[in-house]
Amino acid sequence: MGSFVHACEGEMVCESINPKIPYFNAPIYLENKTPVGKVDEVLGPINQLYFTIKPQEGIVAGSFKSGDKFYIGGDKLLPLEKYARCPISLPNTP
Repeated sequence: MGSFVHACEGEMVCESINPKIPYFNAPIYLENKTPVGKVDEVLGPINQLYFTIKPQEGIVAGSFKSGDKFYIGGDKLLPLEKYARCPISLPNTP
């Protein structure tokens, strides 16, 4: 889903590496499927998406290194088209 950028106010700021948008409160995991927290905020423009992870109890946001990868279940993602503007169809005019 994303890679760790830095810790901020006890949360993890990540850059999205997935073309889809994560659900709010979707669980986030390490590669070994260990849960680390939930999606809290989604930030930035659609072409450069960031999100924050609110860590679960026992996880320290500052314990990760820049570039560490996080994962999400495929059923917790929304297609980008849901947020993109749809083309406007104009009726045929004579």
